[in-house]
Amino acid sequence: MRRRMGLVAAMVLGAVAGGLLMLSLPTAGKLPGPSGPATTPPARPAVEKAEVPTLLAWTPGGLPAGLADAARAVPGVTAVAEVRSGVAWLSSWTNRTGSTARAPLDLRVPVEMAAVDPAEYAEFVPPTDRTAFLELGAGNALLSRTGAGLRGLDSEGSLSFADVDLAVRGMVEDELIGAHELVVSTSTGAAVGVTTPRYLLIAMGPGGDRQLVQETLESALPPGSRLRLRGPGETPFFRHGDAVLPLVRVKELFGEFAGRPQPDGTVSIDPGWLSENITTVSVPLLGSVRCHKALIPQLTAAMDEIGRRGLGGLVRATDFGGCFSPRFLNRDSESGLSRHAWGIAVDLNVSENPFGSVPALDQRLVEILERWGFTWGGRWLVPDGMHFEFLRWPLSPKG
Repeated sequence: MRRRMGLVAAMVLGAVAGGLLMLSLPTAGKLPGPSGPATTPPARPAVEKAEVPTLLAWTPGGLPAGLADAARAVPGVTAVAEVRSGVAWLSSWTNRTGSTARAPLDLRVPVEMAAVDPAEYAEFVPPTDRTAFLELGAGNALLSRTGAGLRGLDSEGSLSFADVDLAVRGMVEDELIGAHELVVSTSTGAAVGVTTPRYLLIAMGPGGDRQLVQETLESALPPGSRLRLRGPGETPFFRHGDAVLPLVRVKELFGEFAGRPQPDGTVSIDPGWLSENITTVSVPLLGSVRCHKALIPQLTAAMDEIGRRGLGGLVRATDFGGCFSPRFLNRDSESGLSRHAWGIAVDLNVSENPFGSVPALDQRLVEILERWGFTWGGRWLVPDGMHFEFLRWPLSPKG
């Protein structure tokens, strides 16, 4: 497996710039693509100025039934698209010349797929791209530009998911499909197991009222559910779980593995990828840590700074929850892959910070780790106060 160094759409003003920035950092690592040339179409503007504002709405764990209809019924809403998303397991891929590459050892590659109603979704893309979405039929797929690059493909080729083969019918900018690796129709997504509705895109007409949208959607949620509503410029990724890096970005930075999902919610990963990327070292304050080797320097630097500032007693090595753990989120195969599967997340002081509870971590620790490029789960819609995961490389080499 060779390596290389290096969200729909932010079709609204402000979200575009953030998305382009986050998706254009140096990259590293991918599975080998099929041999043969892969031509890249000339770059073109990803979006045009939207005539109406667009809102993003999502709920943790997937949208409840009827939420899209509730959004459509709000006065001033002119269009709604529901986006389903999930991990599908790719067996092989073929480029335009007929050359095929396969995942090693009879394993499969996890790819994040979006599934949409093409006619609904076309309302949210620029006019120049609408035809491609309207023609997105059964058995077809559109690749994101980055997703195509990971495969060594362009706007033509094919993808094989177990018993389902998809024909690649084009390539679009990452931002147009919420930084997924590919987008298919709802029926095609169901054929490969991508069925969970994750987020809504809501177009607002001149008389639209964001607060009314928020109140209407919240009233339609089951008791205890939480809603995130985002507007233009409020998030770099116009998609669910927008506080963390999309899977395709994780792959660019830390490599792409092949594996096999297990019934207990874990994933068996290609031993070759593990030996190349996962390492065990001693990290200040934490002791022995098994992480992705590319994360070790900034994790070490963050822990060093915590120690230098006399805060080492706030990190309890005996309550460290680990780093590398090849599994799905909450060990639920419908929830997507945990970033622990790449060894780019750590859990600190776990006994005092259970998932979903009010975080008990000292904010001085949070500030240091965030400055060193980690995002803190304590700020998430459903808080995960123990959890820190990679978001960016540090802005400065100094603590």
